[in-house]
Amino acid sequence: MSERDQEFVEMVAKALVEKPEAVTVTRKVDEMGVLLELSVDKEDMGVIIGKEGRTAKALRTLLRVLGAKNDARVNLKIVEPEGAESPKQEEAVEEIKEEVPTEETKEEVKEEEKEAESSEEERPMADLEI
Repeated sequence: MSERDQEFVEMVAKALVEKPEAVTVTRKVDEMGVLLELSVDKEDMGVIIGKEGRTAKALRTLLRVLGAKNDARVNLKIVEPEGAESPKQEEAVEEIKEEVPTEETKEEVKEEEKEAESSEEERPMADLEI
């Protein structure tokens, strides 16, 4: 099978991404089979993985077929670049930032509570609805 599987992954990845010069594929062979490690630019990770992982799954399926044709087990590992965060991680970080009260927000809440208390006290009994 030599390195046809490596060339295949490289060709497909370069066709999908915006920065093909950043695509690298390394090939390791051991007793478990062939391991291909795909690295792309962090901005292209979403394209390689695809919606709900469909693109990565399709690529792995094609590699399995290519491996079966040559009596080899081929696995694909997509290497996450350093500093890359998934969209879900970014959303979680934003939610946490919003939930954690800062000194400013604590003071604002206290002021609003004081205003609400004082406005209730200032209303005469005649204005209250029964």
